[in-house]
Amino acid sequence: MKYFLWLLVPLSFQGAGPDPATIFREVPAGESGITWVHHNARSDNRYLPETAGPGVAIFDYNNDGKMDILLLNSGTSSFYSSPTKLRHALYRNNGDGTFTDVTEQAGITADLFGMGIAVADYDGDGWQDIFITGYGRAVLYHNNGNGTFTDVTEHSGIQQPAWGTSAVWFDFDNDGKLDLFVGQFAAYSEKKICQIADSYGGGGADISNAQAYYCNPQYFAPLPSRLYRNLGGGHFEDVSERTGILSKPGKAWGVVAVDINGDGYTDLFVSNDTMPNFLWMNRHGEKFEEIGLESGVAYSADGTPRSGMGVDAGDFDGDGRPDLIVDNMDQQTTSLYRNTGQETFEDLNLSTGLAPATRMLSGWGLSFLDYDNDGRQDLILSHGYPDDMVDERHRGVTYREPILLMRNDGGRKLQNMSDTAGPAFAKMYAARGLAIGDLNNDGYPDIVFAENGGPPHLLMNSATGKNHWLGLRLDAKTANPAAVGAVISWSIADKVFSRTRIAGGSFLSTRDPRELIGAGQSRIDWVEVKWPAPSHAVDRLTAPPMDQYLSIAEGTHPK
Repeated sequence: MKYFLWLLVPLSFQGAGPDPATIFREVPAGESGITWVHHNARSDNRYLPETAGPGVAIFDYNNDGKMDILLLNSGTSSFYSSPTKLRHALYRNNGDGTFTDVTEQAGITADLFGMGIAVADYDGDGWQDIFITGYGRAVLYHNNGNGTFTDVTEHSGIQQPAWGTSAVWFDFDNDGKLDLFVGQFAAYSEKKICQIADSYGGGGADISNAQAYYCNPQYFAPLPSRLYRNLGGGHFEDVSERTGILSKPGKAWGVVAVDINGDGYTDLFVSNDTMPNFLWMNRHGEKFEEIGLESGVAYSADGTPRSGMGVDAGDFDGDGRPDLIVDNMDQQTTSLYRNTGQETFEDLNLSTGLAPATRMLSGWGLSFLDYDNDGRQDLILSHGYPDDMVDERHRGVTYREPILLMRNDGGRKLQNMSDTAGPAFAKMYAARGLAIGDLNNDGYPDIVFAENGGPPHLLMNSATGKNHWLGLRLDAKTANPAAVGAVISWSIADKVFSRTRIAGGSFLSTRDPRELIGAGQSRIDWVEVKWPAPSHAVDRLTAPPMDQYLSIAEGTHPK
């Protein structure tokens, strides 16, 4: 039986070949065609939103099987008006290592102070739609299926008047339609200008107080995030109050949607700045219960709140349960939380080696990824201090900071591979949003991260591991179009592995929606997808061909 409907072979990317000693090769703008640069609207008044963006998304907007790239820019807001029009950037993947700017043709022209991107097919028509958060407003773009998008925000019922940050599409009530969670940051007044004592770094040097500094977020009140239920027909209902989301204000930066306890309902892990993180447990699609404190993910090990930024979920130790990660400001270290079951977590940052590697760094975008396809979840982390004047005041802390690649050593330790990962890992950045995706369809994840007030960076995986892999495109029919909550299982040499499909993660960004399974030097005996409610269908492929992308359509290969 021919059991795959969709097959992709590696694309032929031009340019210099991979260095056998380099894990990732940075592709210069002159080679890739990605020449766009972020403008952060930096002013002498140091308005806080200037420090945050931008987000980045990797997705296939035109359904040609190649992953494209979307990058956000600043724009008009209550505190900023650009003398020249600033533009976002949608780059179409040409399949030869180059990208073409199609922003204007596609209609991604909304003028807003852009922050985050959440991509999904919210209406189930087979085309990926775009939700953009920002300071003061948000935009929902419907994909018309012909290379263009239409702004449908006004009639959607989605209203986001404050400071929107990371957002995620997921099906909270298991009705088969994608709902939308939108994180909100602090109640920031654009007229608030801080002097050095109330700034991110506080005092510390003999610096004049005459100039403005970026305010520490601890001086602003938290805001509740929002949850919008998909009613169908392009309409959404704000259910934040009745589901409990409105009950606990926060300062949300990152969010990942994942079924923590395996009950079939997708939960939310939200990082908060200068206050406890939230773990919203989904109670049967009716209410969310916030258990961050009880679960062990709200505070540091010594019981203090930190500056939570990017988040992600993945099975670090290979026990089949999703673990959580959140990065923080310098001195606070990034925390890797092991899911111990029973809705509790154990912080592994000290035992894994993650704490010393990140102690002097301030994290933003990050992601689990299996960069060498050995079957274990590694980590990529981007960094940069939010205050561009910190170099003048604090020895050992810099505004621009390096990115890190951490290799999973048996689900117990993390090995810092940055010294040998490539020249890009020896540079310094004001990094923010980060997304992973396979841009050349060779089965090895690539990386795109954006800089605040700088260019994006494209890191191509040199695939030095030479391991086998299997890529899956999940084509839902009754389940939610993104198949969030699906349980993917596979067998290698009679040992069964599994993972739960997540949504969101990182910081203000969206990853390649396909699933990549690394198999090392082995072959996969079978792969199985248990679709989320309301479907509950189970599809299984036996002896799937390796080193290819396959499409599994819901209900076509019943177990």
